[in-house]
Amino acid sequence: MRFAQTMRAMLLAGIATAFAAPLWAPAHAESIDNKRDRKEAEIPVCSHKLGTLAVHEPDNHWWEGLGLASPEAVIKVLVMKSQCFTLVDRGQGLAAAEQERALASGGDLRGGSNVGKGQIKAADYVLIPDLVSKNGNAGGTNIGGILGGFVGGGAGAILSGINISKKTADVVLTITDVRSTEQLAMTEGHADKTDVGFGVAGGWGGWGGFGGAGVSSYTSSDIGQVVILAYIDAYTKMVDQLGAGAVSDNASANNAEQAVTMAKPGRMYSESNGKGKVVRKLDPGMMLYPTGNKDGVWWEVSDELGNKGWVSSLLFQLAK
Repeated sequence: MRFAQTMRAMLLAGIATAFAAPLWAPAHAESIDNKRDRKEAEIPVCSHKLGTLAVHEPDNHWWEGLGLASPEAVIKVLVMKSQCFTLVDRGQGLAAAEQERALASGGDLRGGSNVGKGQIKAADYVLIPDLVSKNGNAGGTNIGGILGGFVGGGAGAILSGINISKKTADVVLTITDVRSTEQLAMTEGHADKTDVGFGVAGGWGGWGGFGGAGVSSYTSSDIGQVVILAYIDAYTKMVDQLGAGAVSDNASANNAEQAVTMAKPGRMYSESNGKGKVVRKLDPGMMLYPTGNKDGVWWEVSDELGNKGWVSSLLFQLAK
């Protein structure tokens, strides 16, 4: 009898220990707050601006199927935190500014308001945040059919066959030079639920700087937080690539000059100031390509046949 009581006591103690064990985290386990802070700290910070950037959302609107806001807002937060680019608004902010300009052109603004033509800062680069593949916040479902109506086209095929319960996100950032249309970089980012470490309530507190600015739908959902981390991964790679010499500090000066068209008849000379031999005659409407070399009003240009020489800038205008 005593042996049976001893065994029963040992069994109960073992069960109690088994149930109590999960309540104790290993000493080396990283807290959710620390993991979040570490991931946010990975956002690169630049010592100087790489140029002026406009962020445009992709056409497929994949986020609508997940109840998320446009990823444009997420990227803008990353850009502001990194201080790598000067942001220009080509969305709602520009639309509101155009309303003010319409009031100015109609004479409705007060005198001295200084709102008018020629003031909008040009974007050097356009950044488009898109998605390679994603998983939602419901388990065991193929999201191809769910999101087909939102995504459409070939993108639906990319999304099909993904198990939503895995909560992974693979994103892509594409940056293009506005003047040359050259695609400067395309970087992919990946994140999954192990990168986040969701809390018991499913939300991840904190997210300093991410709570507002139209990204609260990301911070309040599991898959939204994973998408943020994937974009941090892609953005970090992109800045590393661009900072390694893919872009110049003066995109405007280092791109080809804007083409010009002859407004009046003239001549192309071998030297500036109308000196030297005449390379060729120029008719109104002819398009020329400045090399960037200038001497007063005289610009060095080339034509479509490869002839190069000097033309007075008083005779041409910027091509439209």
